Amino acid sequence: MVDEFYSTKRTTVKEIDDLLYKEYKVLDHGFIRIMDYMGSDSSIVQAARVSYGKGTQQINQDEALINYLMRHSHTTPFEMCEIKFHVKLPIFVARQWVRHRTANINEYSARYSILDNEFYIPQPEHIAKQSSTNKQGSGEVFDNVTAEEIINSLKRDSQLVYSNYKKLIEQELARETARANLTLNYYTQFYWKIDLHNLLHFLKLRADKHAQYEIRAYAEKILELVQKWVPVTYKAFFEYCLDSACISKKGLGIVRKLIQGEKISREESGLSQREWNELISILYKATD
Repeated sequence: MVDEFYSTKRTTVKEIDDLLYKEYKVLDHGFIRIMDYMGSDSSIVQAARVSYGKGTQQINQDEALINYLMRHSHTTPFEMCEIKFHVKLPIFVARQWVRHRTANINEYSARYSILDNEFYIPQPEHIAKQSSTNKQGSGEVFDNVTAEEIINSLKRDSQLVYSNYKKLIEQELARETARANLTLNYYTQFYWKIDLHNLLHFLKLRADKHAQYEIRAYAEKILELVQKWVPVTYKAFFEYCLDSACISKKGLGIVRKLIQGEKISREESGLSQREWNELISILYKATD
């Protein structure tokens, strides 16, 4: 049992210490929990100014340094911080998640244990048609009647599959084989430990409005926790990465001409239609 009055010399963040092991609900049966962490904003400064010991005593100087590091993609100081999450999520979201091969991960084993009868069913507002312009995205949302029919179909299939899975387990079929017909909306769990630099890269992609809703829901919750853990880094990340835009050399040339009052057409720009549309979207983005 841990002594209530135990003190430590390690860097701690009270806002995160108060949240350790607390479950944050995501989707219908999922959650995120912080299991452990290492470092803080000051750890990043210390790593960047290794000869300074704990860094400077002025917060504004530390903030300016973190902004500089983020702005110029000096990533190694951010790798000095790490965090470990316990995540419960649908299997299809987990398969997207592990595409980010920059973390340590250990997943629940359905060879060893029996999966719970929990599966993800999307809400009607997330039942959408295939996008006509994006082969891996959703488009127009279905009407309520059609959405309800689709939801009921997903529920029936999931319940039937689990019923058969349970029968196979009761017949003492090996668990590694019995799991074979379970669908991708069943929930799994894993521990996921990652350094801050790679976590921010994950969040840049998965908290983006174009990311699939389900993984974006987890990313947005993690963003809230990152803000409490490393608030100065979070602010810099939002300014220079998450809420910024990348413009190509040709695109930058167009911006310079527009600033000088010149008019330029898409045909004159040398950009493809898609590149042109993306640039116009950046320059004339409506306020959300």
